[in-house]
Amino acid sequence: MSDDPQLIDCFKNACSIFDINAIDSHQALCDSLDTLAGDLGKDKQARIQLGAADVWADISKLWQGLVHAQLTFWDGDDSDDGEDGGSTASAKEKRKQHSLCALCISLARFTRNLVAGVPANQVKAFENEPIIRRLLHYYTSWSSLQDEEGKACVSFRITLTDISSENIATFAARILTQMLSNIITGNETLISSLWETYLNLQEDQVVLIRLLASPDSRILLAVMTMITSCLHESRSRTKLLTRAAIGARICVALLDNMVKLYDADEASDGARAFDVGYSIFARIIECGLMSDLYVKLAMPEEIVTPHQTTLLKLLDSYLQSASASSPGTRSRITKTHSRLCSMLSNLFFSLSSFAQMAIRRFLRPVPSGHNSDELASPAELDVFLPKVCEALVLVTQCIITITLAAQGPQSQFHGASALTGSPSASAQENAHVFFNQARFEGISLAESLVEILRLLDRFIPRINFRKPVVGAGNAVQPTDKTESPAPHSTAIPGSDSPGFNFLKRDLVRLLGILCNEDKAVQDRLRKCGGIEVVMNLCVIDKRNPYLREHAIFTLHNLLKDNLANQAVVEEIKPMGRWDEDGILRDTPGAVRK
Repeated sequence: MSDDPQLIDCFKNACSIFDINAIDSHQALCDSLDTLAGDLGKDKQARIQLGAADVWADISKLWQGLVHAQLTFWDGDDSDDGEDGGSTASAKEKRKQHSLCALCISLARFTRNLVAGVPANQVKAFENEPIIRRLLHYYTSWSSLQDEEGKACVSFRITLTDISSENIATFAARILTQMLSNIITGNETLISSLWETYLNLQEDQVVLIRLLASPDSRILLAVMTMITSCLHESRSRTKLLTRAAIGARICVALLDNMVKLYDADEASDGARAFDVGYSIFARIIECGLMSDLYVKLAMPEEIVTPHQTTLLKLLDSYLQSASASSPGTRSRITKTHSRLCSMLSNLFFSLSSFAQMAIRRFLRPVPSGHNSDELASPAELDVFLPKVCEALVLVTQCIITITLAAQGPQSQFHGASALTGSPSASAQENAHVFFNQARFEGISLAESLVEILRLLDRFIPRINFRKPVVGAGNAVQPTDKTESPAPHSTAIPGSDSPGFNFLKRDLVRLLGILCNEDKAVQDRLRKCGGIEVVMNLCVIDKRNPYLREHAIFTLHNLLKDNLANQAVVEEIKPMGRWDEDGILRDTPGAVRK
């Protein structure tokens, strides 16, 4: 490698002979910048010494000349609204435009390597941030990304090895993003300045949103990495992301990408971008800001939005992975759990209440004189119900994870100490008691579970032998699979939506957890008919894998050390046997009590 004076002389000589308006001089500067970038990337001392030399005036001049020349091809209003973009430009103008783009790539790569890990260089380079932002805005414009000629631009050495058939504007946007990320990484002052600036711009000027809209997974990886750097160990910046209007728009774009990147091939840039995006939402959860973001994602007239559902999926995944983490992180996990309790209970009651009302409207009362098992002509199914039920499953799973953690081997749960607020009661123990004491309009969470399960048993027929069976959910009413389906055994329209999958299973599972070794809850469930509801769920249902097992376990928890509940079961206990298909068959000659 050349010694440092030669590096400085090489840079200054390249700048001295460069003319922004002379295309022929662009290639020489690109070659010099690329060579310097390679050397700087290998040697931190070279970065320090070059940054300490009188080079920043030349670097700023290059950025200023580049943005002025490049934006002369653009009308300044962004060509996103015009499908013709710059298609009328002459071949000479196009060549110059591509030449300037290649120059931008070389200058961005040079600057990216020059600032890496050198705070003094970062501060100097950050002075050009407004120019960098304008260039990012330009290279993410519709006209730049739709430039077909840019995909075949091979006039410059850099495109031969790094761009291939990629749009040159996409490549430039990626390198500029990496450079901007390097400029601020590890520099608290610069991060705070950039974050506050970006989250107070007009939406169409926020390049983070434009970059997150890119179909290129490498750009997504670069911009998500930069956002992660901004949020690292800063609750105030994370709070701004979840509460500011622009922050919410950034989160919407991030959630869209989490859905898009979910199926990315392992070890690909898309998969890495997904992991980085996941860490952003994990940071939001750990800062106790999940509720703030969920509210920001709400829309008028919608009980739950697609982005809220995606956020709940990420929360469920986070809680599942956190529950399997090492004991050393238990204190952090416990704190996170306690912050989520109020939000999850409120969501459960809101979603459950909506679902119950929608199902009641759908299941019209049976006219007098008709069989009580028959359904009257159904009303129109609420179009939001499947999505609400999908969200309800996710909320239920989150509550299950938290309550199981409260009952786990590391937590000695004692209801009395937790109820009295004794210092011996940990936050995890309080989380379990919290859900048992939660109320909405005088109804506890456990009683709400019983009511929605009762309605679902009528609304969603269980699936056995690939046929829905209405009425066979009742454990005391045997059904012969050889008989022709009764008229009311036809699947209720809309009940086959995937949004209803796992709903009964997870609801009855949560019910079993809540009543575990809690006599007060056991008694309340008996009084509201919960025992009969649970018994009716002791069946096989392919829409709800392991429904029967979870229902049996819940029934066990309801009866444990509770003579009154055991007496109820003895009184209505069926006389018969379960066949291999999970259907109760009468024993010939048996007499029921």
